[in-house]
Amino acid sequence: MHFFPPMTLSFLGLLLAAANSSLSQERDRSKIPQQYQWNLADIYPRDDVWKKAKEQLVAEIPNIERYRGMLSQAAEQLLGCLDLVNRLAKEYTRLNSYARMHSDQDTRDSKYLAMDQEIRQIGATLGAAEAFVEPEILKLDRAIVESFLKKETKLEIYRHYLDDILRRQAHTGTEGEEKIIADASLMADSAQSIFGIFSNAEFPYPEVTLSDGKKVKLDQAAFSMYRAVPNRDDRKKVFAAFFETLNEYRRTFGVQLYANLKKDMFYMKARKYPSCLQSALDANNIPVQVYHSLVGNVNANLSTFHRYLKLRKRMLAVDELHYYDLYAPLVNGVDLKYSIEEAQKNILASLAPLGREYIAVTQRAFSERWVDVYPSQGKRSGAYSDGSVYDVHPYMLLNYNGKYDDMSTLAHELGHTMHSYLSNKNQPYPNASYPIFVAEVASTFNEALLIDHMLKTIKDEHVRLSLLGSYLEGIKGTVFRQTQFAEFELRLHEKAEKGEALTGDALNALYDELTKKYYGHDKGICRVGDEIKSEWSFIPHFYYNFYVYQYATAFTASAALSEQVLGGDQAATRRYIEFLSSGSSDYPINLLKKAGVDMTSSQPFELTMKKMNRVMDEMEKILDK
Repeated sequence: MHFFPPMTLSFLGLLLAAANSSLSQERDRSKIPQQYQWNLADIYPRDDVWKKAKEQLVAEIPNIERYRGMLSQAAEQLLGCLDLVNRLAKEYTRLNSYARMHSDQDTRDSKYLAMDQEIRQIGATLGAAEAFVEPEILKLDRAIVESFLKKETKLEIYRHYLDDILRRQAHTGTEGEEKIIADASLMADSAQSIFGIFSNAEFPYPEVTLSDGKKVKLDQAAFSMYRAVPNRDDRKKVFAAFFETLNEYRRTFGVQLYANLKKDMFYMKARKYPSCLQSALDANNIPVQVYHSLVGNVNANLSTFHRYLKLRKRMLAVDELHYYDLYAPLVNGVDLKYSIEEAQKNILASLAPLGREYIAVTQRAFSERWVDVYPSQGKRSGAYSDGSVYDVHPYMLLNYNGKYDDMSTLAHELGHTMHSYLSNKNQPYPNASYPIFVAEVASTFNEALLIDHMLKTIKDEHVRLSLLGSYLEGIKGTVFRQTQFAEFELRLHEKAEKGEALTGDALNALYDELTKKYYGHDKGICRVGDEIKSEWSFIPHFYYNFYVYQYATAFTASAALSEQVLGGDQAATRRYIEFLSSGSSDYPINLLKKAGVDMTSSQPFELTMKKMNRVMDEMEKILDK
């Protein structure tokens, strides 16, 4: 059964208040005020309560066995089994989220790492205990399933789940095979877990001395901040130090990533799929053509991306654009900074088109400590929203540095949070966890609303140039960069499936080839330095099994949907809120069609490219003045 929702990853006012500026740099968690830390006590008030709930879950798992061989006997038996498994799965995800988020706030803390590992083992036990369920359901004729649904109305909440099982009939094994697959989950996350601990807690990140004499330790949060400094020599130094240090460990990172590929191939073969791509996409009934079309469309439109890179070169006034120039502020003298309070105010104003309820819940997220705001020592890097605690509320992890990008990231994660909140509120637990394919629609939709609001409120042309540039950078990072990652991931799996060796050096070579193609290195568009070849090694999404392409497809979907909502179409707004409230009640392609966008066509991508060119037209008009 597939009741365990994945963690949603993976993923910033013109003046920053002095107090919050210091907070954003405070790395000692004990000195960060509680109002800027999430309150995990809403899940379990204390660790001993967590332990008691864990023990109760373990005690109840054997109860599943009484339904073995009984699912075909009566609708009541099928309902009882599904209700029990879902109730235990819901408690498992709650236990898992508590342990994992505690571990994420300080990855050096072995206590919570141990709790996380312990509950994952229990999850494997739970998966093994209910391994007979899907094979038994598969033995039922569709007509029998339909008769059960008519006889027992409470089974209706499982209709989509049952339909999905029967759809995947050819890829579900016997009871014994399913148990082996479930037991394999004990090993399945090893590569990802090792990568997470190594890169967040133990990797020897380098120190650099900047032009002002300041020494900076370049962990991932600091790299994200200092790669965007105005001083070009500093940027060059930051990129060189960070990626050259990563390259020294390419063998270790290579072995970790190859181990993850082998895990994907195990599940591909166990589930009888011809490729890892088909194995991954079929989980949500996504045609593989959607993936191939994305890669093909982006490669066919690299000239539009190169137009953006030429525009960036013009705005930076450099003779030659380099990879280390890609995050530099586009407009001199405009360093957009926002305190967390200013960011919250701007975001709330931008979300007004979505209605009062949406705004009210967002305010709760800010005031009721759903968000862990600032970076601290040992804290997991990046940002995410976790909406898997069904009976509580979603949580957000940030590493807020006070930049516009940080404000945009907050809006992004709030999109996930509202998606989870509305689905949890409006759907029963079996249908609450929305498909991964639609996960990034709500997040990038919020980013579009934020930048639209900022452009409406700011008239200064230098600032507008910066914001328009930020929008282009969003397309660069979400459509082009993520598709580059998607092509890299596809090529990796294809090589592994053919039995080709994938050492750190081989991974470097492939990444270097693709990066130079995307950024027009050989055409003189953007020079990609030799050190960039190791960038793949710190991208956590390569451990998420064909996840990244969905950032790009979701961005194009949200671009189409947000244009309708910003145009004042109330029916479109209503459809969008219904989409956010739908969870997994239907297949993702169908959910998006109901919302008003067809992802099997090229239209969403074409609309995104047209909007990108319109933005560049406006920027060039301002520059020509």
